[in-house]
Amino acid sequence: MTTLTARAARFADVSWPVLLLLAAWQVWIVAGHVPAIVAPAPAAVVAELANDPMLYLTSAAATIGVALAGLIIGSLLGIALAIAMWLTPFAAGAMTFPALLVQSTPLVAMLPVFARLLGYGEQTVVAAAIAITFLPTFVIVAAGMRATPAGSDAVFDALGSSRATRLVRLALPAAVPSALVALRIAAANSILAALIAEYLIGTYGLGRLFADAQSQMLTPRAWAASLVATVLSVAAYTAARRLERLGERFTA
Repeated sequence: MTTLTARAARFADVSWPVLLLLAAWQVWIVAGHVPAIVAPAPAAVVAELANDPMLYLTSAAATIGVALAGLIIGSLLGIALAIAMWLTPFAAGAMTFPALLVQSTPLVAMLPVFARLLGYGEQTVVAAAIAITFLPTFVIVAAGMRATPAGSDAVFDALGSSRATRLVRLALPAAVPSALVALRIAAANSILAALIAEYLIGTYGLGRLFADAQSQMLTPRAWAASLVATVLSVAAYTAARRLERLGERFTA
């Protein structure tokens, strides 16, 4: 019973701002007589979710699928680029500028290019998630590989270690905490990138559901899709944060 009470107290500590916001939202809609087409009440959004839960579950599953694919591929690409940059200065000069160029270009400007190259399908949505996630991984992991413990380079010099040995036994282990930080940052961003791409050119997912609801002026459905997307982003961030904490225990 004590454990249950403690969990309830922790939940209350975390959730009270959200509950207060929902209450204020409901009062604003009712007291201000705000038309439903402008902003629905929380009760209307909940009713919309309860009316057709499978619609939101299937849309959320589609978004999770493309976001997860983009996160995995983007993270692996970022790590590969960081390793290549560590191995040779030439790779650093050749890769840094294109990576920054991709990250500096707005996603809405890149999507037409991706669509022309890859087609108007889920592969383009995955490409958008990759474009958003790989640069943070590349930059943070590359910095982590350089942040080796003080004096470790001298030890490996004294042992006559090869470049490959330094990579496997020194640089990559030193970059593990940085890689977990990059994952935490990229996890929520991959959901956002998938939503934007689905909204603009996708055929499935929460972004497409939001776009269709907006065009048909189904405001409660649009807000419900936004709510599910927000929950997914928070869940992705939380899961990555827990993985980061687990990694901190093993690397401490």
